[in-house]
Amino acid sequence: RMETDCNPMELPNNAGFEEDSDYRDFEGTDVKDMRLEAEAVVNDVLFAVSNMFVSKTLPCAEDVAYINVETRERNRYCLELTEAGLRVVAYDFDQTDDRLQTPYHETVYSLLDSLSPAYREVFGNALLQRLEALKKDSQS
Repeated sequence: RMETDCNPMELPNNAGFEEDSDYRDFEGTDVKDMRLEAEAVVNDVLFAVSNMFVSKTLPCAEDVAYINVETRERNRYCLELTEAGLRVVAYDFDQTDDRLQTPYHETVYSLLDSLSPAYREVFGNALLQRLEALKKDSQS
């Protein structure tokens, strides 16, 4: 499983999903498992990219979800999320290209690190700020 800061199982039962939303058949099934995983991935790194969202066009299933990402360099990618990890499946939103043989990455961090120098910089700066804050807290 992907490492994220958000465990979907920690969401309260009344997490604000409308009756007519995509989640209406979620109770008692694992069908939306990868969609929830994909949402958690997006929430984890959205601050460090220009745009990122789970595809509403490509089909989500228990074992696969697709995430569109636009880096700060304005490059667009469609990512496939499976148990094997994340990989680029196209160089545009909501597309898949079977000819692309890109490697799987265990985490969204390593994938974005390989695609976007600006992501690396923003993420690194955020990490430094967090460390500085922890240092201040421990000194007070």
